[in-house]
Amino acid sequence: MKASLAIATVCLWYAATAGAQTQGPAARAAEPAVHAAGAVAVAAEDGDYKIGPEDVLDISVWKNQELSRTVPVRPDGKVSLPLVNDIQAAGLTPSRLRQELTRRLSEYVPSPEVAVIVREVHSAKVSVIGSVRNPGRYEMRSPATVLELIALAQGFTDFASRDRIVVLRQSGTPARINFNYRKITDGTEQDNFLVQPGDIIVVP
Repeated sequence: MKASLAIATVCLWYAATAGAQTQGPAARAAEPAVHAAGAVAVAAEDGDYKIGPEDVLDISVWKNQELSRTVPVRPDGKVSLPLVNDIQAAGLTPSRLRQELTRRLSEYVPSPEVAVIVREVHSAKVSVIGSVRNPGRYEMRSPATVLELIALAQGFTDFASRDRIVVLRQSGTPARINFNYRKITDGTEQDNFLVQPGDIIVVP
């Protein structure tokens, strides 16, 4: 009986060892997939809303009303708070700003619990200029297309060149995007694409 148990133990050990050796390359091959998943997670975080100038933030520190504030983001992209003074907010997501505030406040407050909420969005703006009835800068409270921005500008003037509209993209790599209103209305070869904050729509 003892001999049988010993043999069974040796067999199990050998099988486990062989299985680990077999899975070694597969496990190593799976490592890039783990890193790729991490990259996707970072990309998703990067895709979150980024704070901009003129936004209004609610910054609260739990059980510390003296440090809690409703603050606007200044044109230079910073906000002012007690203890930390000026801190960069524009270009950061609320979660990233919360992490930075927690780090800075921890020098003065033990284990601070910080929350950052975007109360008002004013930084996402698109300009419409040229042959429209009401040119100007328009705030985007939600995703909007080129046609929706032209509608906000109350449409074209009588002499607008509707087939020569240009969208000047400022964010990321600057680009010049042609937009043909006539093709949109005909339903051919033109996308009514979404504008991005900072875009300038030029109607000749």
